[in-house]
Amino acid sequence: MANESETEIINKEEVENASASEGALARGRGGRGGRAGRGRRADAPEVRFDGPGGEELIEKVVFINRSSKVVKGGRRFKFSALVVVGDKKGRVGLGLGKATEVADAIRRGGEDARRQMTFVALKDTTIPHEVYSEFDGARVLLRPASPGTGIIAGKTVRAVLESAGVRDVLSKSLGSKNAANVVKATLSGLQQLRLRQDIFKSRGLEVRAAASAPAGN
Repeated sequence: MANESETEIINKEEVENASASEGALARGRGGRGGRAGRGRRADAPEVRFDGPGGEELIEKVVFINRSSKVVKGGRRFKFSALVVVGDKKGRVGLGLGKATEVADAIRRGGEDARRQMTFVALKDTTIPHEVYSEFDGARVLLRPASPGTGIIAGKTVRAVLESAGVRDVLSKSLGSKNAANVVKATLSGLQQLRLRQDIFKSRGLEVRAAASAPAGN
């Protein structure tokens, strides 16, 4: 098990050139586990590609973690990548990939996310109702917003909401700032969403049309 002090978040610029990144890390940066760049985090890069059904999917790398193990010949590095994949039409998935190289970790994370894509209930450009979800120490609150509000959220929560297709929402992260737990809490909250007609149908009730406002004189 890797020492916690030798684990760090890798800057997203290093994702673009995996081989160069790993070579630089293997040569060492000074100090234990390369602490000089610890805690750096950038916006999740977005990659577009076609899914197996011909639909357009987007892939976002939320964060990349590096762990090192000290062995007789030096240090061995391993990487884990947390990836979010969605079609911006109500389908989103989360995957975690691990490998000895950054590029392989991202590829495996993307494949895992595509296998675990699920549907979430959306109402136009926002969510149908308020939802509060928890995962370990992370707590996330999501509230519907009027058109034009945009996504009021941090980088981690925003990656999940954008991939799912939410364009107007208010959110607040109330607990741990751990990226993995925040992403899972956000995805858990989206999976709790239910449309009005679905609730009526589950209770065996007839869906009634909303009463229209009386016309003014």
